[in-house]
Amino acid sequence: MLVKEKIGNLELFAVNNRNIDYVLLDWYETNKRILHKKTLLGREISMKFLNENPQLGVGDIIYEDDFGLVAVDIKECEAIVIRPRSMYEMASVCYEIGNKHLPLFYQDEEILVAYEAPLFKLLSNYNTAKEKINKAAKNHCNAPWKKQYRVFKDHETYN
Repeated sequence: MLVKEKIGNLELFAVNNRNIDYVLLDWYETNKRILHKKTLLGREISMKFLNENPQLGVGDIIYEDDFGLVAVDIKECEAIVIRPRSMYEMASVCYEIGNKHLPLFYQDEEILVAYEAPLFKLLSNYNTAKEKINKAAKNHCNAPWKKQYRVFKDHETYN
C-alpha cells in the first residue's frame, strides 16, 4: 500500500469500531520522506511524503479504509532526559546538542535526545538534571503537542 500523506491523529479521529494496525518507527525515522515498513499485522507499507516533511508522531493515521486504520507508534530507545532549571540552562544544553546536529524531542516538560555516551559526558559539565532511560520520544520539537499513548518502563537514574 502506498501512503502519500497523514490523514489525522487517533486523538481526533472517529475510529468507529474499525481495527487499528500500527507501524512501528524508530525516532530517527519520524522525519523521513520515504520509508518502506511492515505493520504489526504484516502489511507492507510504502510511505512517500514528497510535498512536505511528515513529522510523524504517535497516533498519526496514515491509512484508512472501511475495515481498519494504520497508525504510527514510536519504539522505545535509550534516551537522555534533560530537565533544565532555567532558560540559561535550556539555551546552553540545546546549543551543545544543536552543534552535534541531533534531533531534540520535547514532552512532559523534558527535553529528550537519543543516548550517546560522549554527549552524556559533555552534558555532565552542566549542572542540570539529566538521566539515561529507555523511553519513546513522541513529539519532535517542531511538531504539535500530542497526547501520550504508552506507559513508560521503569528507568535507571545516572548522576
